[in-house]
Amino acid sequence: MGAVDYWCNIFTEDGIKRTFEGPAEVADVVKWWGLKFTGRTTSEFLEYMDDANVDHVLIPSAKMASYQTRQLIWDITEDDVCELAREGSGRIHGLFGINPWEGMSGVRRLQESVADGVFVGAHLHTYGFGIPVNDRKYYPFYAKCAELGVPVVMQVGHSAERMPSEMGRPLHVDDIALDFPELTIVGAHTGWPWVEEMIALAWKHRNVYVGTSAHHPKYLDRSLVAFANSRGKGKVMWGTDYPVMDYRDALTAIDGLGLKDDAKALFVGDAARSVFKLA
Repeated sequence: MGAVDYWCNIFTEDGIKRTFEGPAEVADVVKWWGLKFTGRTTSEFLEYMDDANVDHVLIPSAKMASYQTRQLIWDITEDDVCELAREGSGRIHGLFGINPWEGMSGVRRLQESVADGVFVGAHLHTYGFGIPVNDRKYYPFYAKCAELGVPVVMQVGHSAERMPSEMGRPLHVDDIALDFPELTIVGAHTGWPWVEEMIALAWKHRNVYVGTSAHHPKYLDRSLVAFANSRGKGKVMWGTDYPVMDYRDALTAIDGLGLKDDAKALFVGDAARSVFKLA
């Protein structure tokens, strides 16, 4: 079976502009890192997936706030994601973007989105909101996800943008996992530079997983690779934060990590298939 990218940003030309070129905080990082992105139509993206042997992608209706202005700078709508999913032949799925400012209206829309079948989980980028991932403002969203049986993908670790990294400190996930033992949590972006914290939580809590989005496999902490290859088999999943990295290049690099066959299969796709209930 092919790979699963649990975090792929909206890939159209308009989506790339709205996500990586428009928001000043994000565009500054793209310029600083020397990144260049090209949009694709859905048919072109499906061909791109086929070329790299990627079966499924999950696209968040991402919500990111500016820490300076306290305004949304990412506001991908559910309709944006649903349109791509309709064109995606059952291979494109959604993650509902959490905006804590919406309160219960957002929780109700989360429930409606999951019921429609396109959205298989929720997504949280907390840094610009200026509140940690374990803040009580998020708890209604977490409770609804637990009730619906869908995971929450939350970025943890540092923020590349000019936003406070402490908001995503992996240790905050401990509180969430203790309060919601039925909620599946994917700590995205490896938790770097607090990777050991993230590993410890994934080992401690059966409902906590580690995602590698935005971190190229050749740069993964050796402790995380060792965890995925041993006692953490099935607890680490591959993601890209596309278009931050190229599919074929990233998957080729995984071949050089020295993973056992079963650990590699879980890392590349089988763990995500199980967590997000993908066919």
